[in-house]
Amino acid sequence: MAVWDEFVPAGELERLRERGFGGEVEAGSRVCLLVIDVTLSFISTDYPTGCGQVGRDRLPAIVKLLDHARELGVPRVLTCGSAPDAVFVGGAVKLSSDPATARRVHEAPFPPELTPRDDEYVLSKAKASAFFGTPLLTYLTRHGVDTLVVCGTTTSGCVRATVVDAASYGFRVLVAEDACFDRSPFAHAANLFDIQLKYGSVVDTGRAIELMGT
Repeated sequence: MAVWDEFVPAGELERLRERGFGGEVEAGSRVCLLVIDVTLSFISTDYPTGCGQVGRDRLPAIVKLLDHARELGVPRVLTCGSAPDAVFVGGAVKLSSDPATARRVHEAPFPPELTPRDDEYVLSKAKASAFFGTPLLTYLTRHGVDTLVVCGTTTSGCVRATVVDAASYGFRVLVAEDACFDRSPFAHAANLFDIQLKYGSVVDTGRAIELMGT
């Protein structure tokens, strides 16, 4: 059962598939794991941007993906907000347009389970997409990456924006549903539904690990 099944009207998915939407994406020759914004400001409700328990619940799956990527030695990118940029150019959403809020949110650390290693690219960004105004495309090109495995938060915001840009740049995109989270279950499901139809493949963590290789 797909996460969007309870929200999609009966027959809609079938009609869209008949018109050519959907289909599966297979991994290419070089995978990169992209962990989007899994900092304490998006997990803990001590922050206005926090998603709460759903973030904590998804953390083990995210750690599992990261551990597997580390074992394989494939490129890994962990994104976070750029406090200085957000203060001067505004944050990714309306909520973080206030400079004080933007600085507090984007200065939050990663949870201990996701402490980056020295060989992992910690990419700071001001806006939703990990590609917008950052060197991510250069990094991926330099490492010969053709496929992105994406996880993190929020599904309807920074994950979706990054996925759309990745597809626009010609990357194969795999999104690990059970390693993504959002404040809204509806927004989580609706955006994954749209990603599956148009931009990539939505899979579970186990399938994402298989596609990353052994």
